[in-house]
Amino acid sequence: MKTVSLVILTFLICFSSTANADTIKPFTSDGCSAFPDGTLTQNNLWFGCCKKHDFAYWQGGTKEQRLASDKALKKCVAKVGKPHIAKLMLTGVRVGGTPYLPTSFRWGYGWSYPRFYGKLSAAEQQQVNGMVKKLKETVISRS
Repeated sequence: MKTVSLVILTFLICFSSTANADTIKPFTSDGCSAFPDGTLTQNNLWFGCCKKHDFAYWQGGTKEQRLASDKALKKCVAKVGKPHIAKLMLTGVRVGGTPYLPTSFRWGYGWSYPRFYGKLSAAEQQQVNGMVKKLKETVISRS
């Protein structure tokens, strides 16, 4: 009887985890979220930096990937000539981008909340790759 119960329990666990598998939402970007996308004279000066950063945040992943993404944002904004703004933005995303809060700009926002740190599974990476392919096709078809 114990073996039968164990088999049933194993089946239920496996079934429930596959039945509730998460699906990533289509990529969206709000630019620099609650931060300006540029200066008063150059409204979108670092918007491209923020959009790339949003792409990394949308898919999520490990703590190390988030840190690398945040550092890339800082480097990108500094490269457009705003190193002080870059430092300020880095501080903001390190504090505000945590995956532990249910915000629309959190790390891994493309997935249902809660979604914390963790390497994407092969199936999840396949979903991300499929969305990237659709995005590229949409851009090409509009050209």
